[in-house]
Amino acid sequence: MMETKIFEQLKQALKGGEKTKVSVLRMLISEMKNKKIADKTKELTDESVIAIIKKTVRRHNESIEKFIEGKRIDLAEKEKAEKAILEVYLPEEMTSEALESVIFEVIKETGASSMKDMGAVMKAVAIRTKGAADGKTVSEIVRRELTKEN
Repeated sequence: MMETKIFEQLKQALKGGEKTKVSVLRMLISEMKNKKIADKTKELTDESVIAIIKKTVRRHNESIEKFIEGKRIDLAEKEKAEKAILEVYLPEEMTSEALESVIFEVIKETGASSMKDMGAVMKAVAIRTKGAADGKTVSEIVRRELTKEN
């Protein structure tokens, strides 16, 4: 379980004196606890943990952009370092070719032919990719394929 792995990594970081990693992992554990409370559950699935990490990485990306715009390179570098710690826990991203292949399969299997079917296609692709594909990228490809002229 990812949750257990993260707790173990926190213990190691504490012993090793890695302040940034300790800070990032404590924040992540806090997010996981909040999710448990919201979902009224004792344990999170790996998919839930991955979703939390992706959301946090997305926030870091937004912060990095804002800091660069504001010419605060020091803060942008700090955000990048924190983001790198989190990205270790994410599954490897699928190649665009593999992702398109999965999307084409799902569209064919579901018989999707218009934008009305986008939700069903997105859901099926999410189940098959199990967090290894960026939702925004999936959405763009599905939208492109469903709006093509047949």
